[in-house]
Amino acid sequence: MKVTLLGTGTSQGVPVIGCSCEVCRSVDYRDKRLRVSAHLQVNGKSIIIDSGPDFRQQVLRERIRTLDALVFTHEHKDHTAGLDDIRAYNFSQHRDMPLYGEERVLEQLKREFAYIFSGIQYPGIPRVELRPITEEPFEVEGVRFIPIRVKHYKLPVFGYRVGDFTYITDANYISEAEKEKVRGSKVIVLNALRLEPHISHFSLQEAVELLEDLQPERAYLTHISHLLGLHREVEPTLPDFIRLGYDGLQIEV
Repeated sequence: MKVTLLGTGTSQGVPVIGCSCEVCRSVDYRDKRLRVSAHLQVNGKSIIIDSGPDFRQQVLRERIRTLDALVFTHEHKDHTAGLDDIRAYNFSQHRDMPLYGEERVLEQLKREFAYIFSGIQYPGIPRVELRPITEEPFEVEGVRFIPIRVKHYKLPVFGYRVGDFTYITDANYISEAEKEKVRGSKVIVLNALRLEPHISHFSLQEAVELLEDLQPERAYLTHISHLLGLHREVEPTLPDFIRLGYDGLQIEV
C-alpha cells in the first residue's frame, strides 16, 4: 500500500489568512499545509479519505488520474467542501462516485450539496452513489476498512484502519476498546494540532503519549496548525519513530 498525505493542515490551512507569524512566513515547503486528506493506493484501487476545500489542487499536484471512491471521516467543511470536483472523475471514468460515510455525514452532504441530490439533474453536476457505513468493518472496492470510533470534542468521528495502516484525524479522545483495533498497526497517522491543549484535537504531547502507548513501527502527525511551530524545529524533539507529516509525503506500508 502507498499512502500519500494530500494535506496535513488544520481547518484554516497554513499559512493562515492575515497571519504574519514565523510559521506562516516560512519558506520551507513542509510548513505549507493544505486541508487534511489522504490518498490510498492499495490492491490496484485509488481511494481518498476526505475531500476538503483544497481537493482539486491536491489531486492535480499528485496527478491522481483515477479515483474509485471517497471515504469520509465526518461532516465538517474542511473535510467535505471539495466534493463538487469529483465530477471530473465522473466525466473521465463514466461512472458515479461511491461516497462512504455514516448516515449522519451523508445527510449533511445532502444539505450542503443540495443541487446534487435535487430532483432536477442539471447537466454536469457530480454523480454520486451514497453508501452508508456503521461501526462494522466494510469494503471499499474490495479493500477492507475497519472504522475506529474517536471523539472530536462531542462529535463522533471515524478513523480507519486498512491492513497495517491506521489514519485518525480530528480527535481528542479514543477509548481503550477502540485502541485495541489500532494496536498492531505498523504505521499510524494521527492528528496533533498545536503545543497547547485544545478542546477537540490532540495536542502534540497528547499525540506523542498515545503513539508511545500504541507503539507502531512508524507514526506521522497531521492536522497541524501554525501554532505547532516550524517543522524543522519541532521534528527533532520527537521520538525517533514519530515524524511530522507534510503535504505530498508518500508512505509505503
